[in-house]
Amino acid sequence: MANLRSHKVQIKVAGANDMPAYIAIPEGAGPFPSVLVFEEIFGVNSHIRDVTDRVAQEGYVAISFDYHHRAWPPGTELGYDDAGMKRGMEVIPKLSADGLRADIDATLAFLKNEKAARTDKLGAIGFCIGGHMAYYAAEHWPISATASFYGGGIATFGPSGEPTVKQTSRIKGKILCLFGKQDTMIPQDQVATIRAALEQARVRHEIVVYDDATHGFFCDQRGSYNPNAAADAWGRVKRLFAEELR
Repeated sequence: MANLRSHKVQIKVAGANDMPAYIAIPEGAGPFPSVLVFEEIFGVNSHIRDVTDRVAQEGYVAISFDYHHRAWPPGTELGYDDAGMKRGMEVIPKLSADGLRADIDATLAFLKNEKAARTDKLGAIGFCIGGHMAYYAAEHWPISATASFYGGGIATFGPSGEPTVKQTSRIKGKILCLFGKQDTMIPQDQVATIRAALEQARVRHEIVVYDDATHGFFCDQRGSYNPNAAADAWGRVKRLFAEELR
């Protein structure tokens, strides 16, 4: 795996305060394909920074950006406890299509000024509400490869005012959706709705449901961490990015 350099940055966003972000860049001769990392409801915390580093170690410029920045003080990081969950859930209703467009457009503009980054081949990965936002981004931006981990609410709501699943036909790249069968936040009927939409729209996709996993199975800081499911999922993400972004 590649060495990397990483640091926190501030991204200028039209009509808003600067947005905190974290970028990880592989060492060596670039430029490298870029991957957007969509946080959960806990901020660009140590877990999301670790994921960003892991993506970069595979040979991509990875950037995680705080698209919740309008809803809380700059640099907010929440823990995986009851208080963090309560505070984090409060930011979900504040997401908007206009805010996401401004934030993602600003992040892409930032990457275009980063000499090590290529944006002609763009990937996305997200977790929890970030898995939802990664799916949404795949519908509205030219993303070649998307990994959506336990994306909550894709089948029931969306920042555009209708369930995000309704716009599945807009996805042009390949998408990998990863769920836990024991996840009470995303019942299996919602997974079935997503699967049907992807099949009907003939989107290149893979849906994986881990029988013994629940919500947050990829995060080793949560009690729901499932190392076997996490390892399998990461292998699938690496293959997806290698096949679609190289």
